[in-house]
Amino acid sequence: MYTPYPTAQSEDIGVRVERFVRDVVFPYEQDPRRTAHGPSDELVQELRAKARHAGVLTPHILDDGSHLTQMETAAVLQRSGLSPLGPVALNTMAPDEGNMYLLGKVATPEQKSRFLDALTAGRARSAFFMTEPADEGGAGSDPGMLRTTAVPDGPDWVINGRKLFITGADGASVGIVMARTGQEQGIKATMFLVELPNPAIRIERVLDTLDSSMPGGHAQVLIEDLRVPSSQVLGQVDEGFHYAQVRLSPARLSHCMRWLGAASRAHEIASAYAVKRTAFGKPLIDHEGVGFMLADNLIDLQQSALMIDWCAGVLDSGSLATTESSMAKVAVSDALFRVADRCVQVMGGRGVSGDTVVEQVFREIRAFRIYDGPTEVHKWSLAKKIKRKALGRQA
Repeated sequence: MYTPYPTAQSEDIGVRVERFVRDVVFPYEQDPRRTAHGPSDELVQELRAKARHAGVLTPHILDDGSHLTQMETAAVLQRSGLSPLGPVALNTMAPDEGNMYLLGKVATPEQKSRFLDALTAGRARSAFFMTEPADEGGAGSDPGMLRTTAVPDGPDWVINGRKLFITGADGASVGIVMARTGQEQGIKATMFLVELPNPAIRIERVLDTLDSSMPGGHAQVLIEDLRVPSSQVLGQVDEGFHYAQVRLSPARLSHCMRWLGAASRAHEIASAYAVKRTAFGKPLIDHEGVGFMLADNLIDLQQSALMIDWCAGVLDSGSLATTESSMAKVAVSDALFRVADRCVQVMGGRGVSGDTVVEQVFREIRAFRIYDGPTEVHKWSLAKKIKRKALGRQA
């Protein structure tokens, strides 16, 4: 694994996590309960029961409720990502990992008891209701286009809107809904905690998507006259966009961590194949075209690990790391896609088949280049910051 700076604590946890993923999770990778819309809830709970028994469930959150540092989390989540089922089994998957982080930072003690405890225990799944249909002019990469509304009605709020690409909504028990609550000085938003299922939140369809590792898949959801008491406002009214930033930077980096593990696994499989498989009188790895691809993989993997640790260090300093997480997300997602693509190419026909997880890793990482902000949106945001800085020097 490519973990340059683990602490003794994270290394101990990481070693146990990797052993569990390799020994227990790997054999489940051909389980028929893995569907096009993610592993079934039955499979999820079976894997989590084994992780709980092994003492590695939710390994990034300690027994006292404290969270590993981001640098330490990197050493653990990378190992959980060695299998597409690893984060599911260990309760380190998206969106739950990011939602647990946000609730740990913002929720009241009562909200933590009601909504967070079941998530950290691995008994429940969650969904983050933010993205909306583009053909209705809703929010995607631009949260300022948020159309879902929340209107105060006595002690409650009434929410209406439609959401799209809501990961894990099918089967989730906890929801965080983002809705517009203010118009003064620009659009404002608020986050609301809801128990699921709820008759006012209806799943219209679960989309067929390129990736297939997340339980519940990605749903289109209609919210009609959802009534939420004020006690279930997460944080402060009109501060939803700020809390989204609290969640998004660590969540982007967690994606990088997990998929670094997945790409490392694909490289491991492709390397073993290239050593054993012969063509034109010698092992594939001895052909320069193949050997150089694997060498490039090694470079991309190491650079990704260093980028992750750099951003983790910035987050651990107390910064929101908005710029740094954008840079890391772009660099790591593009690099890991190159790694996965080379692995498929090295393995030829085996690489495009379901005989190994290489094909799935390729699909998952391709989707990663879009999730939590497409590469182009992050680059556009970075370019705007470059412009502001340059103009500031000229002033």
